[in-house]
Amino acid sequence: MLDIQNLKKAYTGPQGQIPVLDGVSLRLEAGHSLALMGESGSGKSTLLHLVAGLDQADSGEIHVAGQSIAGLGESARAAFRRSEVAVIFQQFNLIPSLRVADNLAFQARLAGRVDDVWLDRLAQQLGLSELLQRYPEQLSGGQQQRVAVGRALALRPPLILADEPTGNLDESSADEVMTLLLDLVQQAGASLLMVTHSARLAARLDRQVVLKSGLVHGYIDGIIDGSDV
Repeated sequence: MLDIQNLKKAYTGPQGQIPVLDGVSLRLEAGHSLALMGESGSGKSTLLHLVAGLDQADSGEIHVAGQSIAGLGESARAAFRRSEVAVIFQQFNLIPSLRVADNLAFQARLAGRVDDVWLDRLAQQLGLSELLQRYPEQLSGGQQQRVAVGRALALRPPLILADEPTGNLDESSADEVMTLLLDLVQQAGASLLMVTHSARLAARLDRQVVLKSGLVHGYIDGIIDGSDV
């Protein structure tokens, strides 16, 4: 589902080029989940943004469902983002002027893939059925994150990217949202790449890796094993 080979990305700072990713290689099989861990500033979010087509790599290859995206132009990357991948952000990023029902359907509607039966099922399982006519500001943080999860899954994309999806929630709410996310990802037949600082939440995914010094390393029982994945 996701195949990354020798991905490199640097940014220009006051002191010149600052390397963030220095040859990252990573593979995620269809229908599986992978937790990406690492210290702040290690490049986790940068990697997620490159996979999502929100930014371009300096070099290397990214294939999603067999499609190469590393060299796509802006319009092609926008089309890719609309239909092939969905991102769940830590800050929810709901549209404040839209009710919950319209936020849920937003990306699926952009892609021309609205499935009312699937939307109803998502709303029920996410506990949102009674909240569909409310606006985001009328929801709790946990409820807003459930809407963000539902919006991503409504598209039924082959790949879900989640950037600290429970980072703004308390532990109980985080566990509840995580359970719903994993269950619904499985129902949608999608793959999941999730950035997280929480080893506890990371352990719930199929595999865990650590990004360190611009490279991906294996992560086993809390110990970096030093081998590239």
